[in-house]
This record gives sequence, structure tokens and C-alpha cells, in this order.
Amino acid sequence: MEFRTKVDLPVGQWEISHASRLMLWGSCFSEHIGNRLSDYKFRCDVNPYGILYNPLSIARALTELEAGKVYVQDDLIFHNDEWLSLMHHGSFSSVMPETCLRQINERNEEARKHLAETDWLLFTWGTARVYEWNEDGQVVGNCHKLPEKSFTRRLLDPEEITVCYENLLEKLHTQNPSLQVLFTVSPIRHARDGMHGNQLSKAVLLLAADRLCRRLPYCHYFPAYEILMDELRDYRFYADDMLHPSSLAVDYVWECFSEVSFSPSTRQIMKMWEDIRRGLAHRPFHAEGEAYQSFLRQILLKIEQLKEKFPYLDTLNEEQICQRLLKK
Repeated sequence: MEFRTKVDLPVGQWEISHASRLMLWGSCFSEHIGNRLSDYKFRCDVNPYGILYNPLSIARALTELEAGKVYVQDDLIFHNDEWLSLMHHGSFSSVMPETCLRQINERNEEARKHLAETDWLLFTWGTARVYEWNEDGQVVGNCHKLPEKSFTRRLLDPEEITVCYENLLEKLHTQNPSLQVLFTVSPIRHARDGMHGNQLSKAVLLLAADRLCRRLPYCHYFPAYEILMDELRDYRFYADDMLHPSSLAVDYVWECFSEVSFSPSTRQIMKMWEDIRRGLAHRPFHAEGEAYQSFLRQILLKIEQLKEKFPYLDTLNEEQICQRLLKK
């Protein structure tokens, strides 16, 4: 007997390899997947502006990168003794405007270079509700706990999102015809508007993603939202707040994503790298002993052999760890 509703996965519709360059945008769920990809040595840039939840903020950030925007002090506001950007996460904020601008512009330059060579854009939309800054009507990425009266909050229309992304993605795809795009909707529930309000918001996102996938042949959809809502519909798969997925749920979604996106050869590389990671994480009783030193030399040899086959893998950090431990 089958005791759960199994979500049909889009197996065979796309393939991501270690040769691919990826850029991920969106909610904290995109960070979960992005961190997993980075851990397995995929070439990723994750959330250059920090976490962004709504589609229009993500589109605005991507447009700024593509246009080469350089932030100046007029783009910042001063609040609670800090200079900040309404488009960026609080980690970019600083008591000095020069520091804030330097952090933003250096990160933007790094992301701009990555975008020019990106093979895959992965979007994880979290909510269809946006905050517009009353001074200029622009949709912001982060409210930074400013007074709510400074913003106008509204629910986006599916076609508004679709048209915005259709124009942006067609421009990017014209510049880079090999570009592929993957949409997901975050399974994290936004409870502020109640469960019905959350469902309305998610429905807008789902409709927009579906329309884009129907209109643009290089756009695809991965059912992360459906896996949590339908296949894992049990509170044991949620964190203590009963809104975010638990680590077990994230593990399962990652397994589904891997099944859909990676070929057997790519999964074999991942397995080989996991063996190396576990080896480096091992802490022996006698680090200076010949047995452990020989073990480290074997790990270094495995890394070198892997790099010979796949020279684009960035293994510098792990090589340095091995060399440092071998010098003890």
C-alpha cells in the first residue's frame, strides 16, 4: 500500500553538471540548495544582494547587475545610525556610507562577471506580496524594519510577474543563447497574512512560473513547493516554528533535485567529493602519526586525480587544508 501522494518529478527534462555555471536568487530556500551545490563543488553564485523574497525585487536586482549599476550614496538611506540599501540584506549595512557602498559594489562586480558566463539561473520565489517605498514607488528588497507607513504593501498579479520576467529573460537569453532558467516556489509559508493569504500568494507565484515555462522553451519548473505540501504533508517535516522545512525535509528535496538534475556521471563526481570531504572532516587521536599522514596524502592524491579529469573544480581550499595538516 502507498501511504503518501508521490509528486511526479520532471526527470530527463534538463541536466546540470559541474561544468555549468549557476546563479541562484530568492528566498532562504535558495540558500539551502545553493549551499548544497557549493559543497559539492558546483560553480555557484548565491544571492548577490542577500535573500530576496518577491519576484519583482529579484528581477530589479538582476536588471541592475546586467546594466552595470554602481551604487552611490544617493542610493542609500540613513536609519538607526546605519547606512543601508533598500535592495540589499542588512549584512551590507554599515555606520559609514563608504563601507556600505564598497561592500555592495564589490559584490555586484563579482556577480556581474559570473552572470556574463552563467549557464543556469535558478529562481526561488517566496511571496507575491511586495513593499513599495512611498518616496519613489519602487518595489524594495528589504524593509530593514523601517516604519510600515513608509511603504505600500500589495499583492502582485500573475501577469505582472510574467511580463516582467519575459522581457528580462528574453534580453538575457539573446545575449547568452545557451542560458537555461529554473523556477521553484519556496515551500516556506508566510503566515503574516494567514494560511488563506499565504495560499493566494503562492498561487500567484505558481501561475506566473507556469506561464513563463509555457511561453519560453528554456524555462523549467522544479516542484519543491508541491513536494512539501503534498508528499511531505506532516509536521514532522517542519522546523519548530511549523512554517520552515526541517533539515530532513530539505535533505529529501535535495535528493529529488539531484535525481532530476544530475546525470549518473555527475552523481559519481559528487560521491567522490563526499568521500574527500568526510576524510578531511576526520579528526584522529594522533595527527602526527604516520597512519594519518599517509591518509592525508591519499586524500591529496584523490583531489589531484579529480582535478585532472575536471580542471574547473575549485579545490584550492581543500588542498591547502591537506598541506597544512601534512606540515604538522
